[in-house]
Amino acid sequence: MLAFAAASGRVGSVFLVGDRLVDWCMSNKAAESGIEAAGHAQALINDLMPDVVVTEEPESACHKGKHTLELINAIARTAEHNGLLEVSVPREHRYPNKYAEADALVERYPELAPWKPVKRRFYDNEPRNTVLFEALALALSLRDHG
Repeated sequence: MLAFAAASGRVGSVFLVGDRLVDWCMSNKAAESGIEAAGHAQALINDLMPDVVVTEEPESACHKGKHTLELINAIARTAEHNGLLEVSVPREHRYPNKYAEADALVERYPELAPWKPVKRRFYDNEPRNTVLFEALALALSLRDHG
């Protein structure tokens, strides 16, 4: 299962085989345009050969901007063009914030500990690595409840 999440200026992905986290990455270039997002998704699909691609359900992503939604849609279309099962899931918020979610996910997948975001001060930008944990949360949402 290959899951993607998009945020301002970055796209994150995680690849799971069963319950095992096999690969993860972040791309700034993929966040530049729908064409770049589709190219990034295609490269990962070619390399990892997933059966399922997971993205955030655009209708429930009310906190995402127009550009970010375009990235999500481009990734979903790329999966569909490859004949893969593309599943869009709503982003569940089971924790008080993204940092608590990252803490819980690192307990389950300690290999992500070096990428765990540090809580920001109110005037700082959101840590870039949060997108990895969003992608993992989307994958687990489908796997655990799908």
